Amino acid sequence: MSTFRSLGPIFLLMVLVMSAGWLWQRRHSNAGIVDVLWALGLGASAVLLACYGDGAFWPRLVLACLGAVWGVRLAWHLAVRVVGHAEDGRYRYLRGHWQGSQWRFFLFFQLQALLVALFAVPFAVVAHNPVSAPLWLAVAVCIWIASVGGEVLADRQLARFVAQPANRGKTCRAGLWRYSRHPNYFFEWLHWFTYVALAIGAPRAWLSWCGPLVMFVLLRWVSGIPFTEAQALRTRGEDYRDYQRRTPMLFPWFPKEP
Repeated sequence: MSTFRSLGPIFLLMVLVMSAGWLWQRRHSNAGIVDVLWALGLGASAVLLACYGDGAFWPRLVLACLGAVWGVRLAWHLAVRVVGHAEDGRYRYLRGHWQGSQWRFFLFFQLQALLVALFAVPFAVVAHNPVSAPLWLAVAVCIWIASVGGEVLADRQLARFVAQPANRGKTCRAGLWRYSRHPNYFFEWLHWFTYVALAIGAPRAWLSWCGPLVMFVLLRWVSGIPFTEAQALRTRGEDYRDYQRRTPMLFPWFPKEP
């Protein structure tokens, strides 16, 4: 099966999954489930494409293992914040902005199905890679460990900060959050270079770059940083404005002195 034809079943499956997620959202008034399904869908896509690809064995095995662990880890982290909790402020804002329109939410969920297929392109390239280069396999594993480890660390540092009642209404500046306003997003973006390394030697290796490029665009200008920072300004006001003035947005660097 060709690189592009293998993505069709992924998209159709995610349409069904996101439709079920939309029904869950309609019942529980919590659209945060879309993020959980997005992560699970991508993790499953990595495994399915690796299993049915015709590329070399080792790149496909590494793809399946790393993609699955990344997807399950992220989905679990998001599910803990969604199930049994109030809807995330970003989605509450959309619900109010759209005046509760379920039609718009349905389209939003289906857009996520399309994004899963788009982000699965690097997986498909790796699954059809006929070259098994030990050096690039090692590089891919190193990138994955550094990026996923950094994201886990950033998530835990933020969770510890938020868990303290004294920090209500304040902005986390501990650990990695001192050097970037969104270290979790930075490491999520970095993670996509794992599949660029795994795709080295594939006939269409250049397509693997759509992972980090599209992720950067989404995080920087579309659904990541703009929505998160707008919500932070609504809830933390001047404290977050001061944080914006001192701390780099995405790429970690030393904060500015007052």
